[in-house]
Amino acid sequence: MSSTLKNGLPISVGLDIGTSKVCALVTSPDPSNNTLKILGIGIAESEGLNRGVVVNIEKTIRSIKKVIEQAEEQSGIKINEVTVGIAGDHIEAIKTRGIIGISNSEQEITQSDVERLLKDASKIAIPSERKILHVIPQDFIIDGQDGITDPIGMSGIRMEANVNIITGLKTAINNIYRCVERLDIKVKDVILEPIASSKSVLLEAEKEIGVAIVDIGGGTTDVAIFEEGIYRFTSVFALAGKHVTNDIRKVLGIVTNQAEKIKRDYGHCHGDSIMKDEVFMVPGIGGRKPMEIQKSQLCEIIQPRMQELFEFALAEINRSGYSHNLGAGIVVTGGTALLNGTEELAKEVFGMPVKIGIPTNLSYSGLAPEVGSPVYSTAVGLALNGIGDINSFEIEDLTIETEEEMIVEEPVNKVLEKEEKAKDNPVKNIFARKVAKKEVQEKAEKKGQTVTTAVNKIKRFIEEL
Repeated sequence: MSSTLKNGLPISVGLDIGTSKVCALVTSPDPSNNTLKILGIGIAESEGLNRGVVVNIEKTIRSIKKVIEQAEEQSGIKINEVTVGIAGDHIEAIKTRGIIGISNSEQEITQSDVERLLKDASKIAIPSERKILHVIPQDFIIDGQDGITDPIGMSGIRMEANVNIITGLKTAINNIYRCVERLDIKVKDVILEPIASSKSVLLEAEKEIGVAIVDIGGGTTDVAIFEEGIYRFTSVFALAGKHVTNDIRKVLGIVTNQAEKIKRDYGHCHGDSIMKDEVFMVPGIGGRKPMEIQKSQLCEIIQPRMQELFEFALAEINRSGYSHNLGAGIVVTGGTALLNGTEELAKEVFGMPVKIGIPTNLSYSGLAPEVGSPVYSTAVGLALNGIGDINSFEIEDLTIETEEEMIVEEPVNKVLEKEEKAKDNPVKNIFARKVAKKEVQEKAEKKGQTVTTAVNKIKRFIEEL
């Protein structure tokens, strides 16, 4: 059972378990402006993960426990349920196609037909050690007519769909569940991290005209491509921020913590854009004298690795077949995107417009300013996914009122559960919300009742005062 605030609005907790950090965000919709309100933040150094995969259960549990306690203390809310992200180079995407016949008398396509088609497309042979994470329809074909994105309500006899199926290793997925559930917390959903990040940093217009998101984490870099508003391609490779830190550590002969601090304080990955080449001190190890180093010299260590990372990402984008469809260019996010010169270097490598992606849809009350950074892109996206479409959360909070002003809660997410939990992917969720809204309205009409949103309820309460 999901938590709610006293005003009835839902609470969503995003838990980003990364290679370099673990982050928890407690959030709720803000009814004043249809945005997300940050209630609590927990962040700590990650232990027990390598390249996005859990390699030490006990260390991972300790890291998760630490951030959950921080988030609970800040928000004053007991966390019972979280939406968790997953990454790692074990993630694979498979393209397939499903086909069904429309058997109802009116030959009108319904939500149940779409669900049946996606289920049919999911019946593919995959290795026993893998598990399906997401089933994402690319487009629908009705009686030979292709390019259809929303088939519900259309007429047809035969419906097909091109589908993108995202899979991961069962052991990696099960270990995430085990770490969270050992803390008596329920895993509401496991979401691929580039999908989560894209939800928080990409605009709908960008997704429509074509955009690639490059999410640089500590152990892995995730690439996701959107075109015509649809998630088209994903790739994960094990080259990321920790490799930059390791290069600094080896060249300067210092420990990892010092290398990470130097990277954050003085790191630059594009030599031509260094405005002031200042000198800083590198601490000595084991009684050795500290040494002086210039920012330009540090850049000579960092830039080749970052260039290699972007070249890997470009190769994946070219492999996708969508490299010429990216009208909105590239959005770089993740903690490593904070390196000075990232935008300039990325523009040179990709040869197209680049911007640094930061979370949007945040109300600037509470703790929202603190998470306005690429570091929190995945955590914010997970929270958004857990709460549904932030621009239509009023629909998800529908209530039914009787003539005696008795209010009976009828959350749409309960209706969605009957539709086999359509939140597995963004496109299915849109279809399900339409059906759910219609079901609630029809239910109210049969009982002679009216349907109101939570916002209207609040307005009426204020008027009565």
